[in-house]
Amino acid sequence: MRKPVRPVLVVIAHGSRDPRHAATVHALVRRVRSLRPGLRVETGFLDFNIPSVHGVLESLAAEGVRDVVALPLLLTRAFHAKADIPAVLREAPARLRIRQAEVLGPSPLLLAALERRLYEAGLTPADKSSTGVVLASAGSSDPEAIAVIAEIAREWRHTGWCAVRPAFASASLPRTEDAVRELRELGCARVAVAPYVLAPGFLPDRIARGAADADVLAEVLGPAPEVARVLLARYDAARTPALAAVGA
Repeated sequence: MRKPVRPVLVVIAHGSRDPRHAATVHALVRRVRSLRPGLRVETGFLDFNIPSVHGVLESLAAEGVRDVVALPLLLTRAFHAKADIPAVLREAPARLRIRQAEVLGPSPLLLAALERRLYEAGLTPADKSSTGVVLASAGSSDPEAIAVIAEIAREWRHTGWCAVRPAFASASLPRTEDAVRELRELGCARVAVAPYVLAPGFLPDRIARGAADADVLAEVLGPAPEVARVLLARYDAARTPALAAVGA
């Protein structure tokens, strides 16, 4: 008996004029493929980069593909996940059966990836109790997304850090530099900035500038193995809810 064909995973990234963005997205997709050999993974961009999401879906339909899981490469469920991506998917060829996966965050695996980046930047587990961390995200005008970032910061604080404060590069306050200053005033021995963003670009650069007075600035999440595992967990949950990975 032939095994059922697994749906194609289409990773939907925002896109950017900054070439580092697409390069990082492709590196993450390569890691996903390495973790799940045999799974077909395609990448489409909403703007600025090619191939476009529409172009990828048209090509898949032309090949005879029937089932697709569309996965938003987003950390929070804001405007792009609620409006932009569903609108693009509604324009897909009618022969495609498309299921939209959930966004990546929140997830304990993403917290693990944030800590990985901080340790790679020079911190050690022994530094946690004396280090304040700025959880710096891109920002959003969507109250749901802002509330999620604040909750992640509260949850992360309970893992042993001196303090954790959320900050935003756009649309919301406080800015990264304000959160750094607050942690200094709180008395943390050192301050670290952890960008809660997936790829380099305009807003991550703004986060980096706001971290000028911090002791440590971590890299973006990028192709961290934990991020790739979250992608696969979201794919599994979308194609078959019972296969959702524990802890993702």
